[in-house]
Amino acid sequence: MSETLVLFLPGADASWRWLRIAGDAVTARGEGFPPAPEGDAPPPVAVVPGDAVTLHWAELPDRSTAQSVTAARILAADASASPIADLHVAVGREADGSERPIGVVELAQMRGWLAALAENNVDPAMLLPAPMLLPRPDQGFVSADLGGETVVRGTASGFADEAGLTEIVTEGVTPTALPREALEAAIVAAVTSPVLDLRQGPFARKSRFAIDWALVRRLAWLALAVLGVTVTIAVVQIARYNFAAADLEQQADLAARAGLPKGETVNDADRQLDERLARLRGPGLGFSRTAATVFAAVRAVPGAEVTSLDFDPHGSLRIGIATEGQGAAVDLQQRLRAAGLSVDPGAALAVTGTRVTGVLTVKQP
Repeated sequence: MSETLVLFLPGADASWRWLRIAGDAVTARGEGFPPAPEGDAPPPVAVVPGDAVTLHWAELPDRSTAQSVTAARILAADASASPIADLHVAVGREADGSERPIGVVELAQMRGWLAALAENNVDPAMLLPAPMLLPRPDQGFVSADLGGETVVRGTASGFADEAGLTEIVTEGVTPTALPREALEAAIVAAVTSPVLDLRQGPFARKSRFAIDWALVRRLAWLALAVLGVTVTIAVVQIARYNFAAADLEQQADLAARAGLPKGETVNDADRQLDERLARLRGPGLGFSRTAATVFAAVRAVPGAEVTSLDFDPHGSLRIGIATEGQGAAVDLQQRLRAAGLSVDPGAALAVTGTRVTGVLTVKQP
């Protein structure tokens, strides 16, 4: 079982003191600075003298920590003679009671405590005011001797015992001294569930980065599982695409075979189908496309007409034309060229009155 080291910082009339807690009991105690804790032990808890911390209780807004601290700083500024810029204000919380504890300490004092601990290679988990180690009484006051410093705790107060001042604060009520067993139980409870920790804001303990190798291993296995599922999905999709492509290719092959003459040996259905289509439509653009282009151009020229057609095996179409005037004949040739055909007028066009006749040879360039 790991032990928690509790360090009592030296005050004006006291030196270093310490005790160790294991479970719910104090197992060892001593004066001076203790030996270094074991490597796996939790960080020590430091207890600061009660006469260096001013404690207040007040009802604070509970919406956020920033609002609570801001309200506490306003209260501390009103109740302290020192400038608020020189003070560190920490806010705590008690399980019972609507008012929350507020600790006020000088910034220089906080830096001095942490520096003294750092000189001894200690980065405390918490800084607890000594009066907050005592239990909160239901009424009146309780007191205890913490190794040379007597502290007093009330329902809404906590301070170091000082002759003359204590009587004023308690209004003459004598604090009840805690027996040793009750004090040790209270210290264990205060360390386990601290009511007010001064290590807040700029003095908060910096968390150290540690690699959780168990989590890293779990994440690695999870990443491998995700990768495996992703690869499996990709392989299944590729297989499905391949099967679908093969099925489409087979359907296309069957459709191509249906377009070939019966009895023809099929070696390459696509190539054989293209060759048959070329034979049916003729060379070049084929008769149908060439004739359609020619008739479209003729219709676009007023007074032009086709008098004859002759499609040769080489893809050329000889057309006899007749137009109203030389200009219409030239316009017809330009339209044919604009449609993507080459035009060979052959012999000169003949002019008979107002009519121009002749033969044009057109084909795919």
